[in-house]
Amino acid sequence: MAQERITLEQVLTLVKQLTPFEKVQLIEKMMPDLKVSLQAISIGKRPLRSAYGICADLGPAPSAEEIDEMRREVFKKFRYCHKF
Repeated sequence: MAQERITLEQVLTLVKQLTPFEKVQLIEKMMPDLKVSLQAISIGKRPLRSAYGICADLGPAPSAEEIDEMRREVFKKFRYCHKF
């Protein structure tokens, strides 16, 4: 005979009937299973890096003056190429 699958709602209904101490015991007993499941998911995955970490090998960022100068050069060339 096939065993019926227990739903989350059924489990929550039963857990709500436990005393606070029994709820703590339940959590303590579930933690090792949860830890194993999370470790299995994270195997082979590198931790995410921030945008600063991704660009760290590019050296220092350009200064505001350098950015302004580049913008002037680009737009100056753009104006000469596209006459309206």
